[in-house]
Amino acid sequence: MKKYIYIIIITFLLPLFTHAQFSINSGVDDINYSSPKEYEIGGITISGTNYFNPSTIRSISGLSVGERIKVPGDKITKAIKNLWGQKLFGNITILATKIEGDKIFLDINIEELPRLSKFRFTGIRKGKQKDLREEIELVRGKVVTENLLINTKNKVRNIFVKKGFLDTDVNITQKTDTSVANNVILTIDIKKGPRVKIKDINFISNNSIKPGKLRRSLSETKRARAYNIFSSSKYIPNNYEKDKPAIIEKYNELGYRDAKISSDTTYRISDKRLNIDITIEEGNQYYFRNIKWIGNTVHSTKVLSRILDIKKGEIYNKTTLDSRLFMNQKGRDVSSLYLDDGYLFFQVNPVEVKIENDSIDFEIRIYEGKQARVNRVTIVGNDKTNDHVIRREIKTLPGELFSRSDIIRTQRELMQLGYFNPETMGVNPSPNQEDGTVDIEYVVEEKPSDQIELSGGFGAGRVVGSLGVSFNNFSARNLFKKGAWRPLPAGDGQRLSLRAQSTGVGFQSYSMSFTEPWLGGRKPNSLSLFSISNLAKVVTYTGHLILFAKKARAPA
Repeated sequence: MKKYIYIIIITFLLPLFTHAQFSINSGVDDINYSSPKEYEIGGITISGTNYFNPSTIRSISGLSVGERIKVPGDKITKAIKNLWGQKLFGNITILATKIEGDKIFLDINIEELPRLSKFRFTGIRKGKQKDLREEIELVRGKVVTENLLINTKNKVRNIFVKKGFLDTDVNITQKTDTSVANNVILTIDIKKGPRVKIKDINFISNNSIKPGKLRRSLSETKRARAYNIFSSSKYIPNNYEKDKPAIIEKYNELGYRDAKISSDTTYRISDKRLNIDITIEEGNQYYFRNIKWIGNTVHSTKVLSRILDIKKGEIYNKTTLDSRLFMNQKGRDVSSLYLDDGYLFFQVNPVEVKIENDSIDFEIRIYEGKQARVNRVTIVGNDKTNDHVIRREIKTLPGELFSRSDIIRTQRELMQLGYFNPETMGVNPSPNQEDGTVDIEYVVEEKPSDQIELSGGFGAGRVVGSLGVSFNNFSARNLFKKGAWRPLPAGDGQRLSLRAQSTGVGFQSYSMSFTEPWLGGRKPNSLSLFSISNLAKVVTYTGHLILFAKKARAPA
């Protein structure tokens, strides 16, 4: 009984798991193919593993000691399927080591897939390899699966296709690393081929808009022309797909609401050039006719129509309609009119109610809701700047009516401080329609705001140099606070500047300035202190201190 007994080959598993098996020796009387017998698992051992914890293998298999299973049976099949689904093993075999009465002892033998020892590139210059390594994200010790090889190949190829090398071919080979057991070295061979550029972009059936205007609407897809010196003519499939909707937008702006691209194709005319043919179905040109307002009680139809400013007979332009109903950059839109007056739950929906010949009638349906008031105002992301420095710039105060323009103004004021990254600055309103309130969260990200200046020169037989530093988010009140020096106390929005100039022993100048922009903390009163010291051969010391306070002009 100590010798290995080979248990069942699951016939229906063979197409799915070529290297996974559970087999049985037909010479063992205890096992009957036609009459499955129930056994209790007396023990499970794991063999063949070098990196994986045996308990992890048992857990993944789903088998456990003391569990009763049928042999042959579904639980063994499921165990193989569970292990194979991890895609970490090249071969899986479940063996019976012995059978004692109604107890069966199993051994799960696995063959681990190799791990990545290192990888290298061939076919490209060394200068390009560093960036490529960072983009494909291969890490030493990773299991080398078929998916890993396919994904790596596709990533490398896509990187070069995005640069215009459409014919890039990538081949990955494995070599056993003799210095580390069960590790392989990958060689990624790259054949870029020629860079492919666009010779021409042809439009077919475009009767209403000239080809030049349509080509100019494509921001990333340009022809190879001498005058296109500031734009690339490389053909990049992703950029072209993103550009195609701009063609339809150009038609929509001129009233062709049904325009569409019926077909488009690219074809090579040489190894380095291709053409693009785009076939357009323009449809009819449409015009605005009757526009009716429904649901407006706060503002009259006359006021809303004046803001919309669309006359009967004008060419239909969905972009214009949307910008004047929703979010116009200048704030002259119907939504801003309501949102600046607290109507946070306001909704507007333009509906085409009738299309007759070339004319469209609209109903603009409005849901005004009730006015919302600001409940809580929170700030996140300010690791350095104190809350009170930010809050004194915030115009949306608890208890006041919600105002979109106040939020925009707050963001502008915070950007002007110079402490935060304007690209990541955001605002998250959380409205509660039941009680008519809104919580506002301002999201900021700190950025370096301090400055250092160092200059020097030589002339007239002497060295001239100057050094200046400015700390734009200084905190004087934390000067004597333990742990606040990182490297100087910061976070209160004060400005400290130090500057030194020297031409040697003949002349030296030192200056210091300190500015508190909100003296007292309630109003923007500015306090500035200046100290200047001059040292020269004739005058041993001269110094003066200027102290003044001025009331800053309140922002408009």
